[in-house]
Formats: sequence, C-alpha cells, structure tokens
Amino acid sequence: MSSHTPADRLSLAIEQGRVPDLHAVVAVRDGEVVLEHYGEGEDFILNEPLGHVRFTPGTLHDIRSVTKSVVGLLYGIALADGQVPEPHESLLAHFPEYPDLAEDPRRAVLTVEHALTMTLGLEWNENVPYTSPANSEIAMELAPDRFRYILRQPIVDEPGVRWSYCGGASALVARLIEKGTGLALEDYGRAKLFEPLGIADFAWSTGEDGTALAASGLRLTPRGLLAIGRLVLDGGRGIVPASWLATALRPHVRLGDGSSYGYHWYMGDTWVGGFGNGGQRLYVAPGLDLAVAITAGQYDLPDQPTASVVLDEVILAGIET
Repeated sequence: MSSHTPADRLSLAIEQGRVPDLHAVVAVRDGEVVLEHYGEGEDFILNEPLGHVRFTPGTLHDIRSVTKSVVGLLYGIALADGQVPEPHESLLAHFPEYPDLAEDPRRAVLTVEHALTMTLGLEWNENVPYTSPANSEIAMELAPDRFRYILRQPIVDEPGVRWSYCGGASALVARLIEKGTGLALEDYGRAKLFEPLGIADFAWSTGEDGTALAASGLRLTPRGLLAIGRLVLDGGRGIVPASWLATALRPHVRLGDGSSYGYHWYMGDTWVGGFGNGGQRLYVAPGLDLAVAITAGQYDLPDQPTASVVLDEVILAGIET
C-alpha cells in the first residue's frame, strides 16, 4: 500500500493494528485539512459507558485532561478583563472562606501561578485508575468541599520547585474564574471562547454538586477541539490575549522527559499541547503551521500509544525529514 499521504499512512497503521481504539483525528496545516478520520469503538463519559459508538464530525467526545489547557486559556481571558487575580498574587487570599488554612505560613506563600504551573507542593496522586478513590482527583470529587480538600493536602515540597500532576490545581484555577466572573465555568467558556470560535456544540460534565469538572469534564467534537488549536496557532485572534499566550505557552517548569509545562499547557522545543487520559491530544506546532486533534478510547490503560503513533508516524512523518 502507498504511504504517500497521511490518509495512506493511517490506513496502513489501522491495518497493522498499531492505533487501537482510535476514535478520530483531524489535522490542519497551512489552513488546509490534511487528514480527517472517524472510527468506531467503545466510549465513555468519564466512568459512564456509552457502549459502541460510530464517531462522526458531530459526535462529542471527552477530551479529559485537555480540559485543563482550555481552562488555562479561559483564565487569560478573565485576567484581561480584570476579573481574576494576577498569577503572582496570593492564592489563599482569594479563598477567604478558609482562614485556618491561610494561617499556615507554608500555605500562605502559595500563589495563583503555583496552581497554573502545578507546582503547589501539595501531596497529590493521580497514578492510580480514575475509578478509584485512592486517586486524588476522585477523592476530591467525593469530598464535601473540593476546594478545602485540595488546599488542606499535606505540604510535601516547597511551592514553585517541582511539577506534580494535579487536577486539584485546575479546580482552583476554575474556581477563581467563577468567583471573579460570577458565571459557571461552562457558561463563561461558552460566552468567551466557544461561541466566538463558532463552537456551538459542547458539554461539560459536572460533579455531584453541579460544578463543572475543570480537570477533565469538557466534551467537544474533534473539529471543536481543533478550533482551539487553530486559535493558539493564530495568536489568540483577540479572543485570548496574545500577551497571555506568550506567558502561558513558555516553559515555567521542566518535566522529567525533557518537555516543559507552562500555564496548564505542555510544550516541547517546537510544539505546545494538551494531553488527556485515553489518548486525547491537542497538538500545535507553530513553526509548521500545524494543529492536530486526536480522540481515542484507551482510557486508564497503562500504555496508551495510539495518539503518539498517529502524530509521529502518520502526520509528522510526512513533514519532517
């Protein structure tokens, strides 16, 4: 089989069984769609099974933790409107409902930026399946007050020093947006990001208390997810301030694998992106004028290679020499 086009390379990878549970991929380069594919398979809304789904351009899909990257953009929009604190400001000063926590001098030094960069220094473990209360994100959702739960976790590191994956950080960032704007996160997202981008169809899963899950709850179509990537490629288009993107998409903390983390976005030498459990991926490479959205169903598996194979061997293989 020819492998001259991304579609050819993808067909071969599917034939060889190398992209299991691939649900969809859409890629745009230089403003042109270079690949758009929809598959089928078992799917979920978080832990709720949807059964066997045939995916189409209009099918909503969990983007899981790519949600965090969207929340990072929403914070920048609210900041430009003067509705949320600057990153250098005290975090607990904006949670006055917990005066006992603010009295702890080691917690009092926490800033909003520590939440944006996931360097809070608090004990947090998401290395067990998202079906277990031993997972800190699930425990947060089961807690009577999710924000107190996050902020009272034991301090295990000096803030700002070490990156530690933390859905609680995203919940805090989202709460600041809700406090400052007076809107539920999903309503603010609709008004300030989704509608301006022409994204009419989305859903945002909520917790038992009705609060949108800032760490993992957003559902978009692949084209909707791609639209967010194209917005980043285009410098924010006045929807997200370019000055915020310049700050959010630069390395703030190094990760163990050689990549870096900004304000709720990952980045390598030539790309920025969002990653989600199961193989959800938003990949933006400004130097290539490339944006890629991938959805997949490899949820909670110890190895989730599909998104990487699609990106590296199907799309980038035809660009890079």
